[in-house]
Amino acid sequence: MSDYVFTLSSGVEIPIIITTRRGLRNITLRPKTRPRFEIHISKPWLVSEAAAIRFLESKQKWVNDIFQSVPQKVRLSPGQTIEFLGRRVLLRHDANVRANRMDYDAMCLVVGGSIDMFERRVRDFIKAEFLRELKSVVRSAPSEFWPQRIAIRDTTSRWGSCSSSGTMSFSWRLAFAPRDVMQYVIMHELAHKKHMNHSPEFWATVRELYGFGVERAKRWLSQNGAELHRFF
Repeated sequence: MSDYVFTLSSGVEIPIIITTRRGLRNITLRPKTRPRFEIHISKPWLVSEAAAIRFLESKQKWVNDIFQSVPQKVRLSPGQTIEFLGRRVLLRHDANVRANRMDYDAMCLVVGGSIDMFERRVRDFIKAEFLRELKSVVRSAPSEFWPQRIAIRDTTSRWGSCSSSGTMSFSWRLAFAPRDVMQYVIMHELAHKKHMNHSPEFWATVRELYGFGVERAKRWLSQNGAELHRFF
């Protein structure tokens, strides 16, 4: 159990984890909203824990805004409708069905197995569908931009990343974004295949791959990105 807590304006108490790191010059703060609320503080060796806490308190509004902006989780159950990959899909449960079955004519996902596993099986289906769609969008770009490997993640601060080894990672929660926004993130990372920076040349490549509307897609993510975490 943490020795320190940060109290939000709502009264919710967030555990604080303090780590001392040799070679660190400044105090760094890392609020985490998943899988649980925590605040991680890294401090230089000669900085006291009390000083680290005072630094955190000086950033109270910033930290409070981060946790207060996290959307309330929405629990999924049979009979609800959920939108992903541009489709509005009705969720049903049938304990006699062994594998998930998608009826594209009725836009209905039939989820089998125990009701206790309902949300998990819906999540796994969406992740699999997202990966399939992701690969399709990647293949629509010229082959010189294709990554060596594609991975899906569940990150809170980055929608995509491109490593120097050629692996591109994407948050599967982009499945809940409009399709053009998802496509923008994919093309953004593909452009890093040629430009491992955010230079004017990089943005020119993004626009070449994506087309018109880059700023609109960036703005949508900035304004609505937190909502992509409302499920699961």
